[in-house]
Amino acid sequence: MNASDPRAYRRAALLTLLLAAVLAVVTCAVGLTRVQVPQNRFTTGTVAIDLNGGKPILTEDEYLFEPGMTVNKDFTLSNTGTADVYYKLYFRDVSGELADVLEVTLTDGSDVLYTGTLAGLTRSTAATAPAVLAVGQARTLQASFHCPENTGNAAQQTRMSFVLCADAVQTKNNPTGLFD
Repeated sequence: MNASDPRAYRRAALLTLLLAAVLAVVTCAVGLTRVQVPQNRFTTGTVAIDLNGGKPILTEDEYLFEPGMTVNKDFTLSNTGTADVYYKLYFRDVSGELADVLEVTLTDGSDVLYTGTLAGLTRSTAATAPAVLAVGQARTLQASFHCPENTGNAAQQTRMSFVLCADAVQTKNNPTGLFD
């Protein structure tokens, strides 16, 4: 750059102003994209539910199912976490011929959560219950086991076993109740 050339000074001054303007825009953009948390405090929560106090809803040899027989068993689901939750119920480790015969209906008050066989309600097929389970709330649900009248002798001397499970996800930032 020639020290006596005024055009060189103008170009240098213009370049300096352009760089200063870009720096100002970038600084402003960074400042606007920052998230501010009041007092820099974050709150964490837990999702925890208690299914029937850990007790099974049916015990081994409790009933001898006969054609036409229906057994209704109440059980509880409690939100012991710190966040409101969506929940779903399903059966796991289903085995035995009687599991394919009995018709099962799970209800939450007047809401029918499932109707079908034990094998038909798995974690992947279970629907999210329509009601939210609030923090500290407990619900009494019902499982109804019905042996169809037309079963006849086909189910004699058959057994079944299953584990009733419940999953929950928080409602916050999850408006559609997605389970991963």
